[in-house]
Amino acid sequence: MHASNFFAPSFLKAINENKEESFRSIMAEPTQGVFTFEMLQPHFCELLLSEVENFEKWVHETKFRIMRPNTMNKFGAVLDDFGLETMLGKLMEDFIRPISKVFFSDVGGSTLDSHHGFVVEYGINRDVELGFHVDDSEVTLNVCLGKQFSGGDLFFRGVRCDKHVNTETQSDEILDYSHVPGRAVLHRGRHRHGARATTSGHRVNLLLWCRSSVFRELRKYQKDFSSWCGECQREKKERQRVSIAATKQELLKREGKPAT
Repeated sequence: MHASNFFAPSFLKAINENKEESFRSIMAEPTQGVFTFEMLQPHFCELLLSEVENFEKWVHETKFRIMRPNTMNKFGAVLDDFGLETMLGKLMEDFIRPISKVFFSDVGGSTLDSHHGFVVEYGINRDVELGFHVDDSEVTLNVCLGKQFSGGDLFFRGVRCDKHVNTETQSDEILDYSHVPGRAVLHRGRHRHGARATTSGHRVNLLLWCRSSVFRELRKYQKDFSSWCGECQREKKERQRVSIAATKQELLKREGKPAT
């Protein structure tokens, strides 16, 4: 992990200052809970792409069977499987956790303690698109590495808990995002999203699923509304509205006034 050679200077400066205002100064937040920022230098993107290509060439030549990144992607590779686990662990602990502590404390952002790191590939003779889903993570880092491509936009449709994962999307939860090499997207794993078709070229993205064992343990005992689920919050507000209206009606009835 050669930070000064890998990361954009603005990102490094914000990490070193380690303040919310420093993080916000380098970020855009196009919809609530989705942060985008310049992160990786072209040199690092090229190094990682070269390493992945070398690994895939070896897999092809030796006919070695490898684990693909997840159940949805048929192309790509798990980076932890060929020597990058320690580096990605440091990436999470020293660079992603400080940001997550500020913006994602409600989903264990300050206690991230394990990761799943991989690359995905889209284009001709690769995966074309990725359906609507949530990640098996508390916080997800998604960085485009390159190369030349068109299409492949990410689309986001609101944060949901298990109970509400298939509920409809509200208009203020809709975001379409176009990938730029070196630029990162950081979001809650439970933020529903997918990838539109990559219509030409070859797109490769680095994904780091960051997990918190503490948050996962605590979630087992959660009985009521999730503070981070958009639908839970709407249900909670509606329940409060109904309760207030009923109380108001009861008070008016006692005073002998007509309820409005």
